[in-house]
Amino acid sequence: MSSSLLARVARASRFSTQSCRVRPMRSSFQVSSFKPTTSTNTFSTATRKLADHDAHDPHHEESFEEFTARYEKEFESVQDVFELQRNLNNAFAYDLVPSPSVITAALRAARRVNDYPTAVRIFEGIKAKVENKGQYEEYVQELKGIREELGINLKDDMYPEQA
Repeated sequence: MSSSLLARVARASRFSTQSCRVRPMRSSFQVSSFKPTTSTNTFSTATRKLADHDAHDPHHEESFEEFTARYEKEFESVQDVFELQRNLNNAFAYDLVPSPSVITAALRAARRVNDYPTAVRIFEGIKAKVENKGQYEEYVQELKGIREELGINLKDDMYPEQA
């Protein structure tokens, strides 16, 4: 109910003892009725032809090579610590261990944004993801060159009593 109508009702009940008759207000616009047109449909009813696979399809299963290429590109474009940690969280959330090239890109990104602790934790993430200690040792051996180049120590080397 509008405020002017409420004011009118209040005044009428205050000054008269007779019951007030409220008339609905007319709207200032006309409501046009729906008229169906005879024009053709503006949307296609034909099925969409799909390529062999659509990378944006939510049900598309990404191959390991596509995963590797995507995360290498993601880590190369990292500009701050938040992006780095978000990408690491997403990469390690899959049921696979990222390839050494993805780890290399992540380590370079960590050093680029000056986040040494995250660079060390990347190796802890690898240790948690691999199935056995032998696989972890293979990763450490494979990434030894980049570790030395960037000056990244392993947690096991820094704190041998906790290993």
